[in-house]
Amino acid sequence: MGWARSAMQMLEQWRKPFGEQDELRTGVGEPDGQLGQNGAVTQTSESPLVLDDLVVHMDDVVVRRGQNQLLNKLTWSVELDERWVVLGANGAGKTTLLRIAAAELHPTSGSVHLLGEQLGKTDVFELRPRIGFTSAALANRVPPEETARDVVLSAGYAVMGRWREHYDEIDHDRADELLGGLGIATLADRKYGTLSEGERKRALIARSLMTDPEMLLLDEPAAGLDLGGREDLVARLSVLAMDPDAPATVLVTHHVEEIPPGFTHVLLLRDGEEVASGLIDDVLSSESLSDAFSQQLVLERSADRFFARRR
Repeated sequence: MGWARSAMQMLEQWRKPFGEQDELRTGVGEPDGQLGQNGAVTQTSESPLVLDDLVVHMDDVVVRRGQNQLLNKLTWSVELDERWVVLGANGAGKTTLLRIAAAELHPTSGSVHLLGEQLGKTDVFELRPRIGFTSAALANRVPPEETARDVVLSAGYAVMGRWREHYDEIDHDRADELLGGLGIATLADRKYGTLSEGERKRALIARSLMTDPEMLLLDEPAAGLDLGGREDLVARLSVLAMDPDAPATVLVTHHVEEIPPGFTHVLLLRDGEEVASGLIDDVLSSESLSDAFSQQLVLERSADRFFARRR
């Protein structure tokens, strides 16, 4: 992947303006319809046609759990060359949205197309390897004795923890290249349990890229990082976002400060519903941010970075 080879050089340029799938086969939601042995669900309703350049298309999606409605009639699409940020307060539905996009959760109603396949009418176990996904839940499942290199390598077999799988030299080279692109090449032989929080997150992002996915989903990748770690990660994600060969990307966060330069679109959620969506320059404002977080906020921009504070 070109971005990994040139990441170190590009990172130095980006620092000047601003300082520095078994991938979760558990937890599949209960969809409407019958779940087949191959993970597909038979549904009776037909979904509208989807354009070829859409990697995600959700139409009128509802997700309910008991009396709680996690998403409410959400319609949203992601194109091949787009980089999306999903913003909202705790409980806004961000992680639920990402789990649907990762083919881990089926909607209660509505239709979902992922990479040209309709969720509920395709084998999700064949679909998931085409999607790079990293989250806190995945991080908690990594064996602490696993080396950083093996954490990345094992994505090739969609397992968590190496056992008897065989990997070729080209696989090892790719894993090392990805670790280098994320600034942790020297930690390849370190055990995952000894890595810092920031180093673990980078290893998992490298893992999510190992299979050359068609779509990359990042659930709060900067959560828990200190200022330096956050800034370094934001810079590296900017390098990835700027690479035309990188996959379509969706990043979930609570904080506008964590939006990497190069991300093109934003979806604002509140209580499972869309507040606003579209191009960042057109949609992200003090007003839309205040609406999403239900309080008066002031959004400021410096160069290609955003900052927010209470009014």
